[in-house]
This record gives sequence, C-alpha cells and structure tokens, in this order.
Amino acid sequence: MADQKPNRKKSALGRGLGALLEDSPAKNKSEEILPEVIKTGIFEIPLEEIQVNPYQPRIHFDKEALEELSESIKVQGIIQPITVRKLGPNEFQLISGERRFQASKLAGLKEIPAYVRTANDQQMLEMALIENIQRENLNALEIAQSYQRLLAECDLKQEELGDRVGKNRTTVNNYLRLLKLPPTIQAAIRDNQISMGHARALINIEDIDKQLAIFKKAVDEELSVRKVEALVKALNEGKAEKPEKPGLDPVKKYEMNKIQQQLASHFGTKVALKADNKSKGEIKIPFNSASDLNRILEILEII
Repeated sequence: MADQKPNRKKSALGRGLGALLEDSPAKNKSEEILPEVIKTGIFEIPLEEIQVNPYQPRIHFDKEALEELSESIKVQGIIQPITVRKLGPNEFQLISGERRFQASKLAGLKEIPAYVRTANDQQMLEMALIENIQRENLNALEIAQSYQRLLAECDLKQEELGDRVGKNRTTVNNYLRLLKLPPTIQAAIRDNQISMGHARALINIEDIDKQLAIFKKAVDEELSVRKVEALVKALNEGKAEKPEKPGLDPVKKYEMNKIQQQLASHFGTKVALKADNKSKGEIKIPFNSASDLNRILEILEII
C-alpha cells in the first residue's frame, strides 16, 4: 500500500481548486469515517468498491477513445491517479477520473491508484466540475453546462466562477450565452457540427426562425465562421442576402433545351425559350427585317 501520510502538495488544477481539496472544518460523513491520519493520500483501491460520480459533467464518452486509453493502461498502467471520497467501509465515490476508471475496467484491472479526499456533496460537485473543465476535452456546450451548474448549485457569482476556472467574466458569459440557443443548435454544438465561433455569431439573431435558417445554411454549406458572421451582420442591418432562385430541374432543363432546338429549326432562326419549375415562361423569336417577320408569320399561319 502507498504511503499513508497526508499529501499536502499544492494542486495546479486551477485557482480555488486547491482550497477545495483541503480538509473542511465542518464535520461530514466522510470525516467521521476516515481516521485523521489518512484523510488525504494515495491508495490502491479495488475497482468494485468505487461508485461512479453522480455529479459527472461529461455525459458522452467516445467509445473508441476509451478503448485506446484501455490499451494504453494495459501497457503503461495508470499514470495519473483518480480522485475519490470515502463514503464508508470499503465504499468510495469518484470525484474525478471517470474515463480512467472505466478504461481500467476494460483493461481488466482489479485495483486503481486513487487520491482519497474528504468532501461534502457541494465540495464534491465543485471539484468534479472544475477538474473536468480544466482537464477534459469538453465541447463548448459541456463547458457552458458545467459553468451553469457551478453558478446554480455551488452558489457562485460569475466573478467567483472566473477565479475558480482561470477565465475572465467575458469568457464565462460567452459560454453561458450558448444555453440560450434553441435545442437544435445546442445539439449541433455538442455533436461538433458547428464551432463555438459559429454559435456566438448565431446568438446575435433575435428571431428564432431566422436564427435556425442561417444555422441550417451554415451546416448544409459548411460555411466558415467569418461567412456566418457576415450573414448575421447583413441580416441585422436589414441587408440580408436575397435567397437565390432555385435552378430549373435538370430533367426539365434538358427537355426545354430540346424544345428550343426544335423551335429554332422550325423557324429557321435562333429562338429563346425560358421556363421555371412550374412550367411558366416565355418564347422569343427574333427577326431581322419586315420580310423576315412576314416569313415567321406565314409559318405561324397568321397571314
């Protein structure tokens, strides 16, 4: 078993997180169970004794990436311990490191190195959210949701939240604004269909229908952030691009070209034939002189 002396090395996970990892003066279930000498330390803990973290901010784990991590663990072992809190005899709960925990199961490990911390529910939530924000490759929506939970469930103000995660208030606010977007756009951020840059541009459109229309255009045409910003600016200035008229159906276009050639052959002159998808259009038959006009009129049996 690893050395059971308290490990007081300052955490580099972010401003405010180190303070959370210190022993709380308030008594809680964890403190009553853990002896004073081992409240903080690194131990080899059986995987079967560890519960998952109910406050885990990340919902989606990439299966392929998890399997790759599992193969790495088989070769290298666990390089960085997970973090847990003790709930009771032979009973622990994850604070952070669920990917390593799940990958270790896949690798067939029986035990895993873990920091044991004392923390009440609110401290655990804050530690889990902050560590995941700083350590995991979360997408913009997951970060926004984590920020929102820190504000709502940990009773933090935006300035305090910025201090905790090492971000200024403007950056924090930009993430939080993503949660005001329609569910369809939020899902696209989550699934990496659009970037945060695209989303920040779309936020500036007040009309939801227009917002969704430009979002769809951005996805369908794979528009750059700069192009979406230009569309939004034009829309807000009342100079939105006019939608292009739909082109003629390829089959109809072929048929019209064929008819145009037949008319040109029939009248002995170039004929212009235009039509839309609703079969509305016009025929233009040019003439070069009065006699040429009479010739065309005779063909039409008008004179």
